[in-house]
Amino acid sequence: MEFPVIDSHHHVWMKKDLDWLNGELQPRIFGDYTAIKKDYSIDEYIDDVIPYDVVKSVYIQCNWPEDKCEEEALYIDECFNASGWPSAFIGFCDLLDPKANNMLEKLLAYPLTRGIRMQLHWHKNKDYSFASRDNIMEDKVFNKNLEFLAKNQLVFELQIFENQVDQAIILANRFPEINFILQHAGMPHDDTKEGTERWLNFMRKLAPISNIYIKLSGLGTFIHKNDTSHIKFIVESVLSIFSSNRCLFGSNFPIEKIWCNYGELINSYKDATKDLQLIDKKNIFYNTAEKLYRLG
Repeated sequence: MEFPVIDSHHHVWMKKDLDWLNGELQPRIFGDYTAIKKDYSIDEYIDDVIPYDVVKSVYIQCNWPEDKCEEEALYIDECFNASGWPSAFIGFCDLLDPKANNMLEKLLAYPLTRGIRMQLHWHKNKDYSFASRDNIMEDKVFNKNLEFLAKNQLVFELQIFENQVDQAIILANRFPEINFILQHAGMPHDDTKEGTERWLNFMRKLAPISNIYIKLSGLGTFIHKNDTSHIKFIVESVLSIFSSNRCLFGSNFPIEKIWCNYGELINSYKDATKDLQLIDKKNIFYNTAEKLYRLG
């Protein structure tokens, strides 16, 4: 690359800490994950990314059991102390819990903490849904707990489908102090002409909301492969609606490792963005993430 890269990834785990990995496979959008149902240490992650000019990374919570969310923060803190990686941590907290502030205070005590991801995506196709219901963003307790994020400069990793766009707009307008980072470019999952247009309308509706950012990640989730032309279409479509300083790259590793290695993935992004202006590439691969996650 012509510049250093900041990666926003999802999973660094070890079975000694995550005993539930030995259980049966659970239905997931990305399909059969048998190939990655094993230790993925911080050292393996570093080996995966170092050859590709990745200089910093942001760990996004990866669905540890809800009663172990502080243990996840501790584990990442230990990884950083041992290796210098990752550079920032996005934790989980159940924001439907009236006592969530207690856990948020604990997570904030870890110096790498930069925000929270609580998956809100709901779809009529139950295999696509993670949230228990489609209206969590309207919940009074959830909104009350977001006040903690607003007061403490924490981001919220927003994972939703296009059918939830109106709620998301209300939420982001209600909390202008919070930067909402839309996961996986809004998860375009229907590649028909009608489905693509629904996704584009989703993006267009979000564009006027200045505290919403787009993470270009997980683009193999629904097609179960690494496809440069698909990545290029998503990136160009997003950039036709959002400026590059509102976009950032994420590998979603090791989920994408089900179908490709890190070099293949980042080279697809490099090929998909090769015709962009240098400043746009720097924004997507470094500047936006550095700003949002306060990595300077």
